[in-house]
Amino acid sequence: MFGHYDPLELIFFSICAVLAIGGALGTILFPNPIRGAMSLLFTIIAIAGMYLQLHAPFLAAIQLIVYAGAVVVLFLFVIMLIGPDSNPPHDGRGVVVRTIGAIAASLFVLQTILVLSHKAVGHLPVAQPGFGSVDAFGALLFTDWLVPFEVSSFLLMVSIIGAVAVARGKQPDPQAEPAKADEPPAAPKELGAATKALKVQTKTGAHA
Repeated sequence: MFGHYDPLELIFFSICAVLAIGGALGTILFPNPIRGAMSLLFTIIAIAGMYLQLHAPFLAAIQLIVYAGAVVVLFLFVIMLIGPDSNPPHDGRGVVVRTIGAIAASLFVLQTILVLSHKAVGHLPVAQPGFGSVDAFGALLFTDWLVPFEVSSFLLMVSIIGAVAVARGKQPDPQAEPAKADEPPAAPKELGAATKALKVQTKTGAHA
């Protein structure tokens, strides 16, 4: 149905597909967040292998450097910071999101099955010799896709500035009340009353 393919390519694709699907299922099914993050790492590595099979080494390298080397490490850092045994609060707001996600996943699986079972699937177009290389990607990025690339850079800069502004707004201002920082804590009223009574008794005893 799919024409003639190299057996090694089919074996490599099958391994990557099994790793990707197994890692995706482990990410959402494992109750331990650390195991979920490791499953996500397997999925990312499998997708990078598929990019290599599609003659896109640049996307494979970006997949490993950005997602496996930065995003998964950030996830693990946050998990260890808040504690791997911490449980989120239970409420009914996630039921709607999970239901919509299940329906969308079911439709995607159904569409995939219909496409794979269709008889009209023939030979895919052969990629050009320079397809997926760093030179070809850079040429497209800075010629045809220059404006979208700059717009995405501007959006990222705006989001960073907004995050810094929100973080600064939540911190207390150390210069708001500088005089109260050096003042000793005020004594309780009971302690002040006891001190006055002691002074009165001392004066009475001295006069006696």
